[in-house]
Amino acid sequence: MKTELSQKLGIEHAIFGFTPFPAVAAAITRAGGFGVLGAVRYTAPDDLARDLDWMQEHTDGLPYGLDVVMPAKKVEGVSEADVEAMIPEGHRAFVRETLAKHGVPELAEGEASGWRITGWMEQVARSQLDVAFDYPIRLLANALGSPPADVVARAHDHGVLVAALAGSARHARHHAEAGIDVVVAQGYEAGGHTGEIASMVLTPEVVEAVSPLPVLAAGGIGSGEQIAAGLALGAQGVWLGSLWLTTTEADLHSRALTARLLAAGSGDTVRSRALTGKPARQLRTEWTDAWDDPAGPGTLPMPLQGLLVAEAVSRIQKYEVEPLLGTPVGQIVGRMNSERSVRQVFDDLTRGFEQAVDRINRIAGRSTS
Repeated sequence: MKTELSQKLGIEHAIFGFTPFPAVAAAITRAGGFGVLGAVRYTAPDDLARDLDWMQEHTDGLPYGLDVVMPAKKVEGVSEADVEAMIPEGHRAFVRETLAKHGVPELAEGEASGWRITGWMEQVARSQLDVAFDYPIRLLANALGSPPADVVARAHDHGVLVAALAGSARHARHHAEAGIDVVVAQGYEAGGHTGEIASMVLTPEVVEAVSPLPVLAAGGIGSGEQIAAGLALGAQGVWLGSLWLTTTEADLHSRALTARLLAAGSGDTVRSRALTGKPARQLRTEWTDAWDDPAGPGTLPMPLQGLLVAEAVSRIQKYEVEPLLGTPVGQIVGRMNSERSVRQVFDDLTRGFEQAVDRINRIAGRSTS
């Protein structure tokens, strides 16, 4: 499963795996793919350095990357406290009422919220980069589009390729103009933040829009046959995220959440602003329903919504309050019906890819004979 991009990066398979779990990212790299560690949950540079040290020790000298979340425009002088002050009291009351309705216990006194994600704040993301460039990362991806121009230049100075996610051909062209090296065409089916266009339509549009830049297909891909389809549409690889959530190396800290993922079908997700303030595909729960209900206060824009619900999400997950328990995940969750190791997932992906290629070759042979 080699493409020009995979050969440039020195990987066996053109499979790029995004994950918040270092053990999963390292296993993806060792399996012959390209592990990409998500940095958004790291609030302290030392914590990121600790896990990158671990990655160094467990990737056998093979390449890996980092995914950050930062806006294209520099925003200076805004602290977390400044942002907190912008959250209306009515929205805080709605959170309290929803949690009370479901009997969600409080966190213990002094216990920090594990979901207090501040990596979207520029100063935090930049501190992450200060750490990351001390390591031999080969790719820097940004989940909010093109990073600021000085970040792109800094990455290039370190010999690091820069990737950015796009939900439309227009976004992809902006990335190309900003000097991005790899565009991830993320379709509507994907987990997390997505646009409105499905992968089958989006991928070839983006390929055409930014040619000759390499494009990775993302969204609704969880089998070797779907990888083959993405490459047939012109992509030079695939970007997979949701599929790794139910691997044995993943650390969701909740057996109830794992069970929900394993039981979910492809129709059990919803694009909701409930988690971050931007449309993000996730398991549909009574929590997402509450925020999407027109009778409610409505969600706040990013980053206010993320800070507003951080403690609530931590409480829901800690106490495994099943009606509210969810996570970002794509429609491919319908295929995630057993716990397997990353290596087993890779074996299934490569086997399915080979079968798909053989099938197409047979069809092409008959049609041209």
